[in-house]
Amino acid sequence: MPLTDLQLQALARDATQRLGAGDFDGAEPLLAQVVAARPNSGQALHLLGQARLKLGRFTEAREPLERAAKFLPREVAAQINYAGCLAVLGEHEASLWALDRAARLKPDDPAIAHNRGRALEALGRLEEAGRAYDDALAVDHRLMPSLLARAGLLEAHGDWTGALADLDMALVNRPEDARLRLRRGELLLRQGDWMRGLPDYEARLEIPGERYVPDLPRWQGEPVDGRLLIYPEQLDIDSDAARRDTLMLARGVDAVVQCGETLAGWLSGPIIGRGESLASFNAAAPLRSLPYLLGWSADAPPPPPALRDREAASPRDPVVGEDTWETHLAACRGIATTIRLPATPDWLWGNRDGPSPWYRSLALVR
Repeated sequence: MPLTDLQLQALARDATQRLGAGDFDGAEPLLAQVVAARPNSGQALHLLGQARLKLGRFTEAREPLERAAKFLPREVAAQINYAGCLAVLGEHEASLWALDRAARLKPDDPAIAHNRGRALEALGRLEEAGRAYDDALAVDHRLMPSLLARAGLLEAHGDWTGALADLDMALVNRPEDARLRLRRGELLLRQGDWMRGLPDYEARLEIPGERYVPDLPRWQGEPVDGRLLIYPEQLDIDSDAARRDTLMLARGVDAVVQCGETLAGWLSGPIIGRGESLASFNAAAPLRSLPYLLGWSADAPPPPPALRDREAASPRDPVVGEDTWETHLAACRGIATTIRLPATPDWLWGNRDGPSPWYRSLALVR
């Protein structure tokens, strides 16, 4: 039996109240009933699409939002929400079309300009994306998403000065943001500016849940009355990254190295496994903090860790490989080694090719 106008009004009122209270699960079926009874109601379609967006049901949100955008051609929010749904679904060309329509309705809206930049960037139209971010920042020079997006584009184009300026502006808005400080630190380090980059790089330790942290006081470079632990911060201690960091960075300090089983047979100094008791230790530091804590120079790091003399490892043919723990092991053993670096290598390598100060027998090729 068809719903009466009064029943539909009551459903719509109840659904709107639920949306306002954040009860999207409760609002969605009510709005679906209204749309079924009034399939050409742009407002009902828009609200239904919004509820499904909030519930993460993007595929189901697409159809009512598309129809709402057609029935409400002068409503900016309807065009923006439709564009946002399309972007999540990976339909960036269609998303850009909807955003262009929204921009014609509200030409000076920085959020629309930013989202146009995101769509253009996803389509590989990077110069146009940069101009869109410029447009957004011309209206609101502190718009955080556009500052970060433009910084990424500038960095990719090698304009590190411009990227750094955008990150500095973002940090004016959020000076305590650990991820922003980390990003600025990494940018400075990739330029070889260890003096300014290393302190910011320590902000990574303020981001919870992403790194292994032993239950010990964090060492800050002060004299330690007792045992000091240095450890790879990767959650998986037997990952390639953890082994690589151990071979590259376990140097220059009198400490016990925490390592996985694979490296335990190679390192000749004191070691401990993960999961073993740390009751005898007074402090700990992650390996990647040692350049900062010990004031290392990028051009003259301390000598690499000593390795055990293993008969099975006697062959010493030249090695060419990627930036993996196996090639680090070869270089650490004194074997003539060439590491092929990616376009954006780890900041520890610096920005030059040829002989490397990290290992006597190592050459770098990009």
